[in-house]
Order: sequence, then C-alpha cells, then structure tokens
Amino acid sequence: MGQYPWGPAHSTTLALARGTLHSFYGQESQLDMMQEYYTPSARYEQVTSIISSNGSGSKGNLSLNWKILGERDFHEEFSTACRNRRVHLLLSPANRSPGASGKVFLTGNSSLCQRSARLSRGRTGPGACGAGGGRGRSAGPGRAEPSGPERSGRGGSAAAEPRCSPRRALRARGAMAGQPLSFRAFCAARPAGCEYGYGHGDGLGALRDREFPRLRGITYLDHAGSALFPESLLKAFTDDLRNNIYGNPHSQNISSKLTYDTIEHVRYRILQHFHTTAEDYTIIFTSGCTAALKLIAESFPWIPEGAKQPSSRFCYLTDSHTSVIGMRGITASMNVLSVPIKPKEILLAKSRLPAEEQNCTTPHLFSYPAQSNFSGTKYPLSWIQDIKSGRLCPIKVPGKWFVLLDAASYVSSSPLDLGVHQADFIPISFYKIFGFPTGLGALLVNNRIAPLLRKTYFGGGTAAAYLSGEDFYFPRKSIAERFEDGTVSFLDIIALKHGFDVLEKLTGGMEKIKQHTFALAHYTYTVLSNLKYANGAPVVRIYSDTDFSNPDVQGPIINFNVLDENGQVLGFSQVDSMASLHNIHVRTGCFCNTGACQMHLGISNEDIQRNLQAGHVCGDNIDLVDGRPTGSVRISFGYMSSFEDAQTFLNFIIATRLSNLDAEIPFQSVPKRMTESVPDDHLSFNKEDKLSPILQISDRELRNIPSEAETTGSWQPPEPEAESMRATVSETAVPTCRKGGKPITVAKIYLYPIKSCSAFEVTEWPVGNQGLLYDRNWMVVNQNGVCMTQKQEPRLCLVNPSIDLKQKMMLIQADGMDPICVPLEDNTGKEAVICESKVCSHRVKTYDCGERIAGWLSTFLGRPCRLIRQSSDMRSKSHQKNTKGLSSATNISLSLVNEAQYLLINVASILQLKEHISARLKEPLEIEELIRRFRANIVISAPESFEEEEWAEISIGALQFQVVGPCSRCQIICIDQQSGERNKEILQSLSAARGRKMQIQ
Repeated sequence: MGQYPWGPAHSTTLALARGTLHSFYGQESQLDMMQEYYTPSARYEQVTSIISSNGSGSKGNLSLNWKILGERDFHEEFSTACRNRRVHLLLSPANRSPGASGKVFLTGNSSLCQRSARLSRGRTGPGACGAGGGRGRSAGPGRAEPSGPERSGRGGSAAAEPRCSPRRALRARGAMAGQPLSFRAFCAARPAGCEYGYGHGDGLGALRDREFPRLRGITYLDHAGSALFPESLLKAFTDDLRNNIYGNPHSQNISSKLTYDTIEHVRYRILQHFHTTAEDYTIIFTSGCTAALKLIAESFPWIPEGAKQPSSRFCYLTDSHTSVIGMRGITASMNVLSVPIKPKEILLAKSRLPAEEQNCTTPHLFSYPAQSNFSGTKYPLSWIQDIKSGRLCPIKVPGKWFVLLDAASYVSSSPLDLGVHQADFIPISFYKIFGFPTGLGALLVNNRIAPLLRKTYFGGGTAAAYLSGEDFYFPRKSIAERFEDGTVSFLDIIALKHGFDVLEKLTGGMEKIKQHTFALAHYTYTVLSNLKYANGAPVVRIYSDTDFSNPDVQGPIINFNVLDENGQVLGFSQVDSMASLHNIHVRTGCFCNTGACQMHLGISNEDIQRNLQAGHVCGDNIDLVDGRPTGSVRISFGYMSSFEDAQTFLNFIIATRLSNLDAEIPFQSVPKRMTESVPDDHLSFNKEDKLSPILQISDRELRNIPSEAETTGSWQPPEPEAESMRATVSETAVPTCRKGGKPITVAKIYLYPIKSCSAFEVTEWPVGNQGLLYDRNWMVVNQNGVCMTQKQEPRLCLVNPSIDLKQKMMLIQADGMDPICVPLEDNTGKEAVICESKVCSHRVKTYDCGERIAGWLSTFLGRPCRLIRQSSDMRSKSHQKNTKGLSSATNISLSLVNEAQYLLINVASILQLKEHISARLKEPLEIEELIRRFRANIVISAPESFEEEEWAEISIGALQFQVVGPCSRCQIICIDQQSGERNKEILQSLSAARGRKMQIQ
C-alpha cells in the first residue's frame, strides 16, 4: 500500500479498506475547506463503501457533489492506493462564489465502481468550532488530530466536530509523483517575523542571475563552510585596484599613506558592523579565525600551576571547533589546566562563588561558540555577562573570568551587537560572511583586557624600537600594530570594505539575512523531519537541540543522517555522492567538531580510538565502522540561498529514498580490483587461456612477489613473438581449479590510454609492470594542472584514443575534429619539464605533451586544458601504493589509476544488475552500454553472478593476480560512454540494489 512520505496527514486522513487517502494542502483557506468537507466522521462511511465495494479492478469514475459554503479559493489534490494502484483525485471549483457547487472526479485503475454520492454536513455556528466558537488547533506534521467522538470533549458534539484551525501547514502536493514542493506552502509555513527574499518580488531570481550566475544548475548548501562572493563585490574591488595605487603601509610615500588610511577606515567599518566603536574594541587582523585563537592562547595572561597565587584554568564547551580545542596544547605547555565543559553542565552551573573567592584576580578563560558549526544551535549570548559578573561559573575556582566568544559561524548569518554582549575576545573569518577574501580574519579584543596580553615574538612593523646586538625591544603603543606581525594582507583588507557595502546593498543587513536564512532552514527541517517510509520509519535522523521554532536559538544549519527502512544509517559518503549527481553541494563528516559529533551520534571516546585503528581519520570518506556512523551530513543556508535550493534538496531526498523500487537485495560491489602479484613485462595470454579463481594464496607465492626494484622500470613494447592477453568467449574452456563447473573465460579486454577518456577495446594486449601496457598513462589537466575527469567534464568520454604498437603512436579522435597523434616514446629528455601532479591523493611525476595536443583538447572541450603523461623514469618513486590485502612489504607500482592495476567485472553480475536497474528506470538498458560504464580492464564470463566476490586470487595463463577487494563506485557510471549524457538514476538504482554494501566515491 502506498503512503505519502510525511506519514499520517494531520486530521484529514481517511482510513479505507484497501488504502489510505491523504490530503495535500497548502494555505489556510485550503486547509479550512478540507476540514469543512473531509474531516473524518460517520459521514465517511458512505464514501468508504463506494471506494472499497468493488474488487473487480476495472476502470471507474467516482463523482462526489460539493458546494461552497463561504468565500474560499479551493483547488486540491488527493492521492490514494487501492490494490497497489495509484489514483489521483483532483478538486476544481466551477466558480468561487458562495453557493457554488461542482463535482469531484476520481478516475483510474482501482477497485472503484461507477457510483456517485452526495456529501452534506451540519455546521455549529459562525466559527464552525462547536460550542466554544473558537477555532481548534490543528496537529503538526506527522501528528494526527483526534477526530469524531475523540474530540467531542473540546466542545460541541461528535456529529458536528470542530474544524482545525488555519494553522500554517506545509504542502508537499504530489511529491511522490515527482511534482515540486510548493512555494505557497513555504510562504504559509514561515515563522512569524521571518521575511524571505529581502523584498525581491521575483523570489531572488534576478539577484541570483545577476550576482551568482555560476550557481545556475547548482544547489550550494555549504554556506557554513564558506559563503559565496557576489559578482558586484569582485567588480567593486577590482575597479578599486585599477583606479588606485596601494603601496606597503609601512612606507611613508603617498601610495603607502593611502593604504594605511584605507586600512584604518576598514577597521572602523568592521566595528560599525558589530555595533561597537574603537573606544571599546580593537581590531587585530589575522590570517583567519584559527590564527586569532592561537594568538589568544599564546598571549593570555595565564598563571601556571605552582605559582604563589591560584593557577588559571582554560575552560571550553565540548561543542567547539577543533581550533578552540587545540588551544589546550598551548596552555598545557604553559602548565595551565584545560577543562572541557558539556553544554548541559554549563546550564546547570548557576551557583555564585563566595564573595572572598570573587575578589581573587587570577584570570581564567571560558570559550564557547555563539553558534555550533555542527548543529546550528545558538548558545545564549547572555552567558557572557553572567560569567563575567560571577552569576554563572563554568567551574568553581576563585578568580576572574574572561570570555572568548567564537563567532565565526554565528556572524555569517546573524547580527552580533558587541555594544550589548561585550565578550573579551571575538575571533572571526571574513570569508564566512561574504566569501571573499579568503585567508583573512580578525580578532576583536575588548580594550579592557588588551593591555594585559603578553607577547614574546616581534615581527616587522610591531616595534617602536629594538636593538639587534642587545636584548632590547620596545613595542608600538597601538595594540593592533603590536600584534600584527609583518605586513598585513592590505589588498585583502581593502576588499573587506566592498564586501560589507555590497552585503548591505543586496540584503539590507544581517537582521534580514537572519530572517531569510532561518525561514529556509525552518521549512526544510519541518519537511525533512516528517518524511516517512511506507512502514512509518523516518527517512532521516536530525541532530539538533532545538525544534527550529526560533531564530534566536537556532541558526540555518541542519545536521542529519539518512536512514534506510530498517532504521540503519546510510553512510554519509554515499549520500554526498548521490547529492553530487544532483549538483547539490553538501558537507559531510564531523565538521571539525568532534565533541558535538560524539554528543549527537553517541560516539564514545573508545569508539574514536577504535575508528582510528580501523583506518578512519578526520576528513576521510570512511563513513561507517562496524555499521555505526563516523559522521553525518550537514546542509546550511546563506544570504543568497533561495527557496529553490531547499526545494531541490527535499526533492532529492524524496526521489532517492522514497521510490517504490527501493527494495534492497544482497548485491555487492563490482567490479573487483586486482593487482598482478607476479608482474612480467612479457608474460601473456594464449588464445585458449582461462580465468580461474584461486581461493588461497600460499606464503611461498607471496614471498615470490618481486621487490620494488624488480617491479619497476621503463615500459617497452613487447617483441612480435611475445604472447599477449587474449579475449575469448570459448564455451569449452575449463578452469584450472574448478571441478565439473562451467568454464570461466575472458570475454573482453579494455584499456584506457588517457585517464577518463574513451575505452580502447582489444582482443590481445601486452602486460606491463603497472598493468596493461599504456593503460591510463596519460591524463587531461586544467589550466591549474589539476586532473580532469568525467565527473567535471563528461565530454571526455567522447575523446577516443587508440594505440598502434607497430607505429608506436597513440591516435586521438573525436567527432568534428581532425585526428591527432601522440608518440608512445617517453619524452623525458632535457627538454621535458617534470612536474608533480596528484591522482586520488597519490603523488605522480608527469611531463607535458606539448602545445599541439593541448590546443586540440582545449578546442574540443571548450576550456583550457593540457595533456600530460606519467614520467617513466619516476614511476618507481612517484605512484606506488601499499595495496590492501598484500603483505606490508609489497609496494604496487601504479599508473594514473585510482586504486589498483586492473579492474574486473563479471558479465553474469552485470546482467543481474541490468535487470534491477532496467526495472527501476522502466526503460531498456543494453548490456554493452552498462559494461562500458563500469570502465573495467577485464570482462570475464562466469556462470554465477557475483561469484567473483569470493575469489582471493585468480590466474590467467601464466599470470597470477591477487584480488584486492571491491572497487568503490564513482559517479562516472552515470555517464553514457557513447554520448556523454549524464543519468543520475543509474547510480541511484545501483545504490538501491546493493544497499549498505556499496561504496561510492
């Protein structure tokens, strides 16, 4: 039986014998009309009998009369499932005046008969709310309001039950059918006081097109990671640089004086933004928030343990960024104790210290975030004054408390008034606010604490006088100049003025940004938290300390994990990869906030250590260890975010998690990664060679693996008489270690001379010491030297390279382009410039293949790019991998591949996947097309699907290969290798087929 993803739909759900009728509604008047005619009651018995009486399954129409009793604008759609057939019911009024009537038509293949009935009901008074006359309260999403006799206690009778109030409700009309969530529902659901769009009547469309054209087709939801700069900011800044000469501010010439004065003006502009003045705060420019925190730790007037007076304490909230926690490394070196405080502990710490202990002057520092970068929880700014006054004590020690307010996350979307909330230290990073410049932050220091700060190192521009031959140094009087070592990043500082001006012009200020972003977060949270599977299980688990009802306690951040129907967490890497297919940019992991991650995900200290032993480190893509999540998914909204961003994200979750075909079957990853355990440049395959699994690897075989020196060296084409690997589909081939089984043969051989370009199919091919000879020996890079793949440029699959061993040339072809040749000989002479590149975190040595081929590729792809080749004389050092499953002493030499020397797939396994994917896509999918999407080197034909998953080692002729393990699946399988068109449904179907056993890159 189908079910609308929000679960029970308020008080308008009608339970039927063979299905459930759910309402989809949006604005208040629609909700009222729904309740007027469709509130569950005895009057539904007649309708129920009509819908469930006929089991013939024939086509039928159900006509219901209706009448408008008041001024209503009514247009609504219902959905029901009868005998697993979906039927839609559309209500449209003949006219919208009181007394109008019309019909409701329910059509489709279902257990309906052609009958009609008349609906009528009484009303109880002006408000239609029973004896009380007031409006009842509707249930929130996912909560069914009591109906019929259950509600009669509120006033009125069961026969005339009260209507639900017109409480704002969300509308997800037709979400299961793929229709978009409505903007009307979003507007109706906005919390009071939260305006959306800064007064732009077009829904931010014109602003986005003008200021962020690069976002077309992209849903950017990582604003907590970094804001995006608008076009007008960049233009204003570059115009400024073109029209003025800014010299080093430490000089005294005219251009330098201009720079110095502009920097001072920017300081005032920052103070103005935070509602304070230079009388109260000093701006110290740093390279970012982290550098500002380090500066505090180094310069705070700590009193160490063992001193005559009580020692200092550094206390921090466990829900803090890594850069705050890292301060304890500095305090420990100064013999100062650090004390972690959990959020619930500080809330309970209300006891005031005795008066005599409050008079102690020992300085202590308490740090907490104004907004958690993990969950978006806003901690009370009132803590600042409470702690400084002694009303709130993080720990009971005598002394004077100072407060460090980590505002980096908070100020990106909320106003901070330092005139009211006077923290002692406020570190910020400016790219969090308006995206540019990066690498620039500031520390706002309260002038009352500034004179107490200590400084040991002094750099250029910080000294009033010093001696080079003696230990004499006298600092500058200005606190800012004293702590800004060297020349500040003056051009970036000048850019800040334009950032603040443009932000104010586009949005009207931080208060409006706060309202705008929270409206989006509130709506997304409400929909997301009520998405349900058919069995009632939630689709996501949200990690939050609030109910997203108040922008003063919750920022525009939503942190969650996606669950399957059984309540098991899907790895965040899989969610991230699926989101990327939809051009949705999210953040995953623990977000440099291990404390919050542990608190919300229930990860113990021992779990963290065990995960490290299992190979998981911060920032990697190991999302599950022993089935338990190591992190989560975070989305965050910024000042340029739009309703369409929220809508796209919600539709993505619904489309990928609430399909009727999301049944999981026990598939596992294909293809297999293989590494050749006995490499030989001239080993080969005869025509009748067979592929056979070897279940165990003997110690003798592992000891016979050549050393690093033996497995490296220059590649040379084989001699003509040398044997080659051959593809054969012989049905009579008998595997060497199988008894009585059907034969396993090599069906196809592919190599990919240029990484991420088209496959080159061969019937026989030489084997080199890094895999198939010339396989992934070249790659295309962008103008910055970064490797390009089909993930960024799908049209790479239309570039067709082929190798001519006799001519020692690689021929490259593409539609609409003249063929071009690249020699196979290594060009590593004196004229070749060896440079370093990266392939999947592995360092490789490469050289450029010249201007001619660079121009050819740039013309075809429509962007600047170049062709580079792995340098043969550097392979032994540049790209070796200690491959999982091999002995620790074995280093496998790799070409420009991602994981292993060879990739293998089984035709039988692909056929089984094809059946599942074709059923989900509801369209035929050719087996050859699917095979090409997996980009394997060796395609084998085995009788059983997925039997290759049990193999530990295989042999092909004289060669032996060790199976490394399942290959992580990447987004390239979504790209049709013949056309370059992307179809994200392929990976979604594969994910649904293999479920939690699938690894995605």
